[in-house]
Order: sequence, then C-alpha cells, then structure tokens
Amino acid sequence: MEFRQIRYVLAVAETRNFTRAAAQCYVAQSALSHQVKALERELGVPLFARSSRRVELTPAGEAFLPAARRCLAEAEHAATEAAAAVGEVRGRLAIGIIPTVAAVDIPATLQRFRGLHPRVRVSLRVGASHEMAAAVAAGDLDIAFLGLPVNDRPRGVSARELARQDLVAVVPAGHPYADQGTATLHDLATSPFADFPAGSPGRSQSDEAFAAAKLERDVAYEVSSAELMVQIVSQGLAVAFLPAPIVRIDPGIRVLTVADGPSRVEHLVWSEFNPAVATRAFLAVLELDGP
Repeated sequence: MEFRQIRYVLAVAETRNFTRAAAQCYVAQSALSHQVKALERELGVPLFARSSRRVELTPAGEAFLPAARRCLAEAEHAATEAAAAVGEVRGRLAIGIIPTVAAVDIPATLQRFRGLHPRVRVSLRVGASHEMAAAVAAGDLDIAFLGLPVNDRPRGVSARELARQDLVAVVPAGHPYADQGTATLHDLATSPFADFPAGSPGRSQSDEAFAAAKLERDVAYEVSSAELMVQIVSQGLAVAFLPAPIVRIDPGIRVLTVADGPSRVEHLVWSEFNPAVATRAFLAVLELDGP
C-alpha cells in the first residue's frame, strides 16, 4: 500500500468521479484508476461500485476511509516534525477570518508568512466568530481571527487580544445627522438598521449597546456581508454599525462617531493543545508566539 494510492482513493471518494479525482491529484485518469484497482487487489475487496454515471463507495470503502484519512494525516505530521527538526516549516495551515477583521492586515501578513515559509499550504475560511472558535477547538482550523462583544471571551482555545474598537455609525448621505460628524444611540434609534444575523457576535455588540441605553431599534435588514451592508446604507435604506477601518469611502454614505455606541474586541485564537509547527510559525510572524 502506497500513500499515493490512499490519496487517490480519498480524492475519488470526495468527488465521486475518477476524472475529477485525477484532475484534483494532477495525474492522468488512467494512472489513477490503475493505482486504485491495484490497491483494491491488494486489499482483496472493492472500495468503489462503478457505473457509467456515478461512483459510489462500497461498505468496505466506507470502512476504509476514516483510517485512511488518519494515516495520511499522521504521515504528513511526521514529515512536518522531521522538517521542523532542521528548521524548515512545512505542512498545512487553516485560518479562519471574520469578514470585518481590522486589527491585522491579513494580505500583508500572508505575504510575510509566505516569504518565510513557502512550503506551507494555507487555506482561508471566512465565517462567524463563534463558529470559527468552535472549529479551532475541534481541530478543523488552526488559527482564527474573531470579533466579539467586550464582555465575551473565546472558550476552549488559546487567545490573544489584538485590539479594542469603538464601532462607527455608517449612515446615508441624506440622513438627518449625516453632516453632524457625531450622533448618539438615541439620535439613530428611529432609523431602520442593517446588521448581522441575530445571535451572532457582530449583532450582539450592537444589541447590547441599545439594551444598555434602554432603547429599541428596528433591524430591517439582516446581512452576513459588511460590504453588502454598506451598499444598503448607500441606497438610503438603513444605517449600520461597523469598524471604521473597513468602511470604504463612498459618496452615498457618511461616517459618524457615536459616544455611547457599541464596541468590540478582536481576538486571535489557536489550539490550546500543542499547536502545530505551522501555527507556531504564523504566531511568530504576528509576534504572538508566547503562550
């Protein structure tokens, strides 16, 4: 049994198609098919039920997959540790990012990391803070950039606070307070709002500010994208709270400071159990390699 054969089987299982699996593995389909059949002969059982339309896993194939994945992961970990022993960082790094990260210049950081560690393969996932913190705790992500309300802390992971930010109000150019430069929650409470989905950390930080001020508001638009939120504001449909660094100049909007407005804290989180070599290298690039 060879590692490449295991990789080919996993690719076919993922794509349910030999042609797509071959493209994913950068080999000819005939070569991939030959290696999969060779492994099936060695095992003495078929791993796939083939038809003209689709490829399905057999019961033996289903049973083979979990151990095959663990085998490849352990082999990759062994290679990574051996390389690290002589000062080379390699392997994979899975990073989670909130759409509104502002404390760190992500592209510039990735560029520095790539220059130092070109053999690390980086994958990026954009998502919600609680979802990504859970993914780090579960080992599905190595590192994540989060934004949480001031009184919320990441749990089950190692964490470092990156920045505390007062959010700004983004209002349409025609809003009554558009040219005032500042406003209060009371001033804005009668306007319709665009905000993140209910229950998300991005939404909670604004909800908590209005609750503390004993005010109610109408969230007319629930939006997962900060960029789309700004577009809604620029059309005069709503106002929104966002971190100032991510709000791009647009003739259809104005930015107001709000003294009693919401705040948030940006955190970087990673596994609290023996972080991988690539994770430690990324923390070092951010100068956060301490515990």
